[in-house]
Amino acid sequence: MDGMQMMDDSEHDYMAQEEDWDRTGLLDPAWERQQKKTFTAWCNSHLRKAGTQVEDICEDFRNGLKLMLLLEVISGEHLSRPERGKMRFHKIANVNKALEFINEKGVKLVSIGAEEIVDGNLKMTLGMIWTIILRFAIQDISVEESSAKEGLLLWCQRKTAPYKNVNVQNFHTSWKDGLAFCALIHRHRPELIDYDKLRKDDPLTNLQTAFEVAEKYLDIPQMLDAQELVDLPYPDEKSVMTYVSCFYHAFADQKPAETAANRIVKALKVNQDNERLMDEYERLASDLLEWINNKKPWLEDRTTDNTMDGVQKQLDNFRDYRRHQKPPKAEDKGHLEAAYNTLQTKLRLSNRPAFCPQNGILVQDVQNAWNGLEEAEKGYEEWLLSEMRRLERLDHLAKKFYHKAKIHEAWTAGKVDMLEDDDYKSCSLQELKALKKKHEAFESDLAAHQDRVEQIVQIAQELYELEHHDSMKIRDRCDNICSEWSCLGDATQKRRFNLENMEQILESIEQQHLEFAKRAAPFNNWMDGAMEDLEDMFIVHTIKEIKDLITAHDSFKQTLPDARQEKDGILSILANIKKVQEQYNLPDDVMINAYSSINAEELEGKWTRVCELVPQRDQSLQGELSKQQNHDRLRSQFAVLANELGPWIKDKTQEIATVAMDLSGTLEHVVNQLKEFQHRMDAYKPKMDELEGYNQAMQEALVFDNHLTAYTMEHLRVGWEHLKTTVALTINEVENQILMRDAKGLTKDQMNEYRNSFQHFDRKRKGYLEPDDFAAVLISMGYRLGEAEFQRIMSMVDPAGTGTVTFQSFIDFMTRENTDTDTAEQIVESFRVLAGDKAFITPDELHRELPPDQADYCISRMAPYNGPDAPEHALDYASFSSALYGESDL
Repeated sequence: MDGMQMMDDSEHDYMAQEEDWDRTGLLDPAWERQQKKTFTAWCNSHLRKAGTQVEDICEDFRNGLKLMLLLEVISGEHLSRPERGKMRFHKIANVNKALEFINEKGVKLVSIGAEEIVDGNLKMTLGMIWTIILRFAIQDISVEESSAKEGLLLWCQRKTAPYKNVNVQNFHTSWKDGLAFCALIHRHRPELIDYDKLRKDDPLTNLQTAFEVAEKYLDIPQMLDAQELVDLPYPDEKSVMTYVSCFYHAFADQKPAETAANRIVKALKVNQDNERLMDEYERLASDLLEWINNKKPWLEDRTTDNTMDGVQKQLDNFRDYRRHQKPPKAEDKGHLEAAYNTLQTKLRLSNRPAFCPQNGILVQDVQNAWNGLEEAEKGYEEWLLSEMRRLERLDHLAKKFYHKAKIHEAWTAGKVDMLEDDDYKSCSLQELKALKKKHEAFESDLAAHQDRVEQIVQIAQELYELEHHDSMKIRDRCDNICSEWSCLGDATQKRRFNLENMEQILESIEQQHLEFAKRAAPFNNWMDGAMEDLEDMFIVHTIKEIKDLITAHDSFKQTLPDARQEKDGILSILANIKKVQEQYNLPDDVMINAYSSINAEELEGKWTRVCELVPQRDQSLQGELSKQQNHDRLRSQFAVLANELGPWIKDKTQEIATVAMDLSGTLEHVVNQLKEFQHRMDAYKPKMDELEGYNQAMQEALVFDNHLTAYTMEHLRVGWEHLKTTVALTINEVENQILMRDAKGLTKDQMNEYRNSFQHFDRKRKGYLEPDDFAAVLISMGYRLGEAEFQRIMSMVDPAGTGTVTFQSFIDFMTRENTDTDTAEQIVESFRVLAGDKAFITPDELHRELPPDQADYCISRMAPYNGPDAPEHALDYASFSSALYGESDL
């Protein structure tokens, strides 16, 4: 019972591994295509026993009927009665019955549901078929202790082992060349295939031969495509396993006699192969031991002629041995060990006793001799290399000494003369600093060469100790180098002292140049600024501005004594530098200041110019003060009169608007008031002329601003003209209102009502109404306005489309609306009443409603009416009415 449980667990683990592998493998479209073809052929190989087949496993298994039939055929059992309906739930029920049967057989279905099979999911359908194949075609395969996939693979390996070029290691690439399929067939039915004529380089022919023979003679349908198997680098493992399992089942029932004969042939062949391997081992072992014994004395020899050429020749011979003589023997040793291991394995697998070579040629004997050879070889190589290194080192050290000595002597040539030169005495500070930097660089270079000198001494000492043939000459040259090196060190220290002493002197001068530059530059800039300010042209417009300039100038004059003292201090620096130059007899170049281009003559010249400009500035500022005082007098005269006229013009403008809209008196009274106002304006005209004179005087004096008044001449002039124009226009409007009143017969109350309504909605007192305000007036008077009606009225009161309604237009409209005036529209409406709401009128209707002469007048001038359904002699009264008011031609 425990054994069966362990086998079930093993099968369950294998199935789980297959499912995990399947979920990634089916992602390859080529594998899916290969599996679909193979699984379809496998299913049909069983379904044909029931007299049916499937064309497309995705479609034909969707209703579950053929799936249940397939399970009954391969299991030999009956499943429950299937559902015969065609609805989706019938199909799902059938597929579920098949899946439950598979589950009852101990097969765990992973992520496969009936809905996915019914929906034709290719991946899930292939997974289900593979599960069936595993359970009913592969799971029961057992070879020795292996089962399922491992058992099938072991069976294939056993059957194909005797065949050349066949090495079955898996269920994908091992079958690509077709030889494995042909070997299986030939092993069991040799009369069907001539295996010796097959070629490994013609896989397509091999596969086609195997597939055709299997289908024709073994009743195994062709489940794989030969071309596809060749082209795919990694054929689908499941498809190959399915097809190979058919071979297993086809050959499983072979006769016992054939099995017995094969067993005898196999046993004899094993013995023959084993004897051949034994003979080969003894030959290889004897030859190899003889070669080792011949080579060891040569490798243990340690004599040399103590020359580089001799040692080099021995090394070349050894390398020839390593490259050309030893490798073939190493291969022989590998073949020997491989043959021994293969022989022992074959003997063990065939239940034969182990092979025991005679004493002296055991594998261990050969290995011990080989190890001794390699030890001798290693010691010989180390000795040769050591000798070569020793001789090479002596030669190398001598060449190295001469090379380094030559470089050192070339570097030191002329260095002492350079260090004793007194070129620093005529240098500037910058040049001296450059010499010092150069000397510091030389000191760094000198320190760096210290290592080379030490190396030279060390090499000379080593050559001396190793008794080089030229060691005395090398030692003398080394002593000369050391002596010269000591002299260089002393000269270097002396030159450093001289350079540092001269640097202190020149730095003192340099510091004074820098101080001069720091003080001279701002002082020079100050004088430049002062001259610029003193010569600057100024423009002022008020007395305050000119007084501010005079105050600033007075403050500047107070700074002049301190400036003179600073000037004298700056010039004293140059005097000190001159004194140091003469004391140390330095070149004239030390007087050149690298930090500044300013000199004493330039500073003295600018100072003199500043002193000359100060009184000139005083005189120009006083003259400008007198000029600004005169400008203020002109501003005052203009401001007094402008401040009087400006408010008067503003008040009178508002007064005119009040008089014009006054409702208490008659329109004639308003006209008289406005004309009286015109006479008062004439009295103010001389003041405007006087103001114009003041304005002209200010312009001639270039006075364009006046802080004493907010009024400008332009502002007052425009206000005066506006006032005159307003008075004249207002008189004209009131007079027109009088004419309209008299012509329309309006009463005083009506006129006042219109004026009051207009004035009420003219909130900003602009003298006109905007469209929204005009609409509000009409609504307040009881008009019911639609959009079209309002636009019609606007076209009457604002024919120019300005977007405004003047009081005059408003009065005209209101008088038209409130007086009985005939219009073309009213006449049309009257004719329509007479015609009984028809669009035409007949002569009889005109004679019945109008006096005879009026009826004849209309008949003679009305045009015929051409509308639909019009009777004979129908007349067009609409065009006649329009013509009466000049809107069209009669």
